[in-house]
Amino acid sequence: MTETQTPTPSDAFELLLAGNRRFVAGTPEHPNQDAVRRAETAPGQQPFAVLFGCSDSRLAAEIIFDRGLGDLFVVRTAGHVMGPEVLGSIEFGVEVLGCPLVVVLGHDSCGAVGAACAALEDGMTPTGYVRDVVERVTPSVLAARAAGRVEPEEILAEHIRHTADLLLDRSRVLADKVAAGRTAVVGLRYRLADGSAELVVSRGLDAAVPTAS
Repeated sequence: MTETQTPTPSDAFELLLAGNRRFVAGTPEHPNQDAVRRAETAPGQQPFAVLFGCSDSRLAAEIIFDRGLGDLFVVRTAGHVMGPEVLGSIEFGVEVLGCPLVVVLGHDSCGAVGAACAALEDGMTPTGYVRDVVERVTPSVLAARAAGRVEPEEILAEHIRHTADLLLDRSRVLADKVAAGRTAVVGLRYRLADGSAELVVSRGLDAAVPTAS
């Protein structure tokens, strides 16, 4: 497989993880970040993955996965909550750009998840549109607690799973691509301290991959 060809979902996933391993080890290669790549991608783009992540400033996708121009189609919102614009953007990446992989990227110490937990505990919710973000995270927190998962990392994992499944539930385009084996959806949990991204959930990968609890 070469990076100029469309990889399989599994190949795309390994390409992404390989970059994260380099980032964690402190040996990034900074691929596709030169003038040649800039010229190559000017006429059009062929990213190998859609990255739907939290807007947190510490989750710069091309840095933590050691990628460059034209590699990732990035969509980010606080708490990786979704609306029509997000779904449309992800469908564009999959249907129009042909991305074989969709990644939901959550992280520890997420402010949106923490705010949802706090709102359930003290009944106080933020004002403005921040409230809307918190309300969209709340179902994940409630589901985690109903299953006896109360630790922060367990609640985060549930939110990542919920987001991945919600994508497939709401997007017929994405669900059909996954069912046909042309696209996979995975959920990753990013650790701020060491920079590692671990698998929480996978839908559509060729081979079984161990997941985090």
